[in-house]
Order: sequence, then structure tokens, then C-alpha cells
Amino acid sequence: MVDPNPLPQSVRDLYPFDSHFLDVDGGRMHYIDEGDADADPIVCVHGNPTWSFYWRRIAQEFKGTHRVVAMDHIGCGLSDKPQDWPYRLADHRDNLLRLIEHLDLKRVTLVVHDWGGAIGMAAAARAPERIARIVVTNTAAFRSQNIPFSIATCRWPVFGPVMVRGLNAFARAAIIRAANTRLDGPVRSGLVLPYNSWANRIATLRFVEDIPLREDHPSYQALLETEEGLAQFTDRPMLICWGDSDFCFTDTFRAEWQRRFPDAEVHAWPEVGHYVMEDAHERVLPLMRDFIDRHPLGA
Repeated sequence: MVDPNPLPQSVRDLYPFDSHFLDVDGGRMHYIDEGDADADPIVCVHGNPTWSFYWRRIAQEFKGTHRVVAMDHIGCGLSDKPQDWPYRLADHRDNLLRLIEHLDLKRVTLVVHDWGGAIGMAAAARAPERIARIVVTNTAAFRSQNIPFSIATCRWPVFGPVMVRGLNAFARAAIIRAANTRLDGPVRSGLVLPYNSWANRIATLRFVEDIPLREDHPSYQALLETEEGLAQFTDRPMLICWGDSDFCFTDTFRAEWQRRFPDAEVHAWPEVGHYVMEDAHERVLPLMRDFIDRHPLGA
């Protein structure tokens, strides 16, 4: 347990958690681990361009009754940011699996968002016996050709690196476009804080480049494996909390989750955007608590 101490007090007040690190492929991966180590775990998997800070309210809400683990992918948050690492879906999947196995997490309630859906469900497909419940928020774990033009442009040579790594346009645009709620200063600072230089924005660009739209893409097979593995979770309780005002993961993605998981409990809000935990945390947290209470785990 190490206090990395890079956070201003205004951000630390919102994110008052001890830091932990695990050596994985790519370097030291940062994570928070709140609550009783013997309690049933909630594992939160973030996307791009967020980090474990995004899950701060779940950690605060559930640490009294559960063990809440939220990691920062390599290249994100307080984790190492190597410049020559592949940053592929399979790499992030394997690192998450390494953490789950290192902590020996079982009876997991998996909570996913954005790229966390593909990464989290990819890991789950490799260790399905560890997953008990799933909470899905504005994400995908299956192939799609639906990509907003503004994100597609970030994949262009030269233009993409200049905009994403040089001007931090992706992370800065996200705090405006991804949340319909006006985020206050400390929250805005917290979301973008780790991405403060060209070097520290490496993962932000690599995630965009790793969207596998074609069969010859290096991550296509990993995503296909993840998609094919979804069927093994149709018997697990699933809660879907969705912002239908999302410019990226639109209600079309929600409909696909519902098609694959017809028994899932679904809550969708037309005025909520991509950052569901910023726009609608006061709705999501009680729904999660009720969902977990109504789906108790056996001894």
C-alpha cells in the first residue's frame, strides 16, 4: 500500500482511498481496495478516458458491506504509462485477470463502463466461475460498426496524435460531451488529472486506435472471443443502467445488451449521458443496492 501523493487536496477529498499496486504486464497497475477483505467483492472496470476516480461513489457507498476493487488500466489513472506497450484488448484483459486472481476474488459483482465492458467481460469469459452478478452501464462487449465521426477522426494518422496526445482534446471533450450534468471544478480536475502530458495520454490514443472495426485488426479476435463468451452469463443476474443521451454508446447498444440478456433488469434515462455515474449516481446507487439485495448469493 503506497500513497502516490500526486493528487491535490480538492481531488483527494473526493477520492480518499488508499492506493495499492500490482506488477502486471506493462508495469505497476494501481487499484483501490475498500471494505472487508472477506466480504463479497464488487469489481469496477473503467473505460477511456476515465480511471478509478470515476467509481468513487460506488466505493464510498458499498465499502461498509462489500469489498470494492477498482483498478486503473495500464496507461490510465495512477498506473504506469509505458510508451512502448501494445495497449491491446487482450493485454488489458490479462491484467485484470491477474488482479482478480492475485486477490482471489470470487462471487464477484462486475460493474463495467465504456471500454470496461469489453475488458471486463473478456476477463469474465476466461474465469466465469468467479462472476456472480453483472452491472452494465453504457458500454459494449461485442462487435459494432457504430463509431461517432468525432471519435473516428482521432484514429487518423498525424491528426489523431496531435489532437489526443498534443491537445488532450479527447479527455477535455469528454468532460463536456459525456456528462449532461455540469461537473464542478474538482470533479473535472479529477477526471482529467492523470492525463496531463503527451506521455501520459498514451492510453487515451491507443484505446481509440484499438477499436476493432475490421477482421484484420489485432484486437478483432479478442473481441470476437469476448462476444461469443457472453452467452455463458445469461443465467447471471444483470442490471443495466443506461444514459440514452450518450453520443457514443447510444440506445442501439443498450438494445443489443437487452437482446442478448432478455432477463436483465433495465433502467434507461433520456436525459443522462455517457458518464452515467456523474449524471445519475443518485439513481444508480440505490438501484445497485436493491439489485444486490434481491439477488443474494448462496453460502
